[in-house]
Amino acid sequence: MHIRSLLRTGFAAALLATSMGTATSAFPTQDNQQLRQGNDLSGLHAFDSRVGCWTFHNRVLRERLAHSHDWFEYDGKQRFWLVMGGYGNMDDNWLNKPEGAYHGLTVRTYDPKTAVWTIWWFDGRNPSDDIDPPVRGHFVNGVGTFLGDITFNGKPTKTRYIWSKMTGTSAHWEQAYSADGGKTWETNWYADFKKVACPAE
Repeated sequence: MHIRSLLRTGFAAALLATSMGTATSAFPTQDNQQLRQGNDLSGLHAFDSRVGCWTFHNRVLRERLAHSHDWFEYDGKQRFWLVMGGYGNMDDNWLNKPEGAYHGLTVRTYDPKTAVWTIWWFDGRNPSDDIDPPVRGHFVNGVGTFLGDITFNGKPTKTRYIWSKMTGTSAHWEQAYSADGGKTWETNWYADFKKVACPAE
């Protein structure tokens, strides 16, 4: 079923409800022996170190693709857990922006046929809107690069996520846009994560 159809049937609400659960899947890990045959699992565990709870500091460009140098900063909280026997993961985020806090949800899935991760972002401020197309990519030497195509200010725009410096206690993420088909990029959002103890259930 297409992700937008899932949203319309209330699937997103169910996903958000699970954010109060444990950081691991409620189901037993699937038997991966069959999946290993002829498939690439080299990137399957790329995000495993992120399971748990985090605080993060954001530095965000106030205006994107406008030659702006005006940045603002704020903090956030995140809970990250595995789903689909490790072939997917999710994180529920609380972003304490100066003009008002909101929630966001990330869903990631791994395709062992291509060794590619696909990532969707759901904005809690507009939960019934159509979501942006996903970004897709993989990790090379500890750096994950994920690319996609969106519409920004009515114009086709490329978007890029980069994950780096991922350890069991820290991580760095950034987002960039390109208005010229990927020839040049403007980074508009940085986030640095620190692991913390999850609150008691």
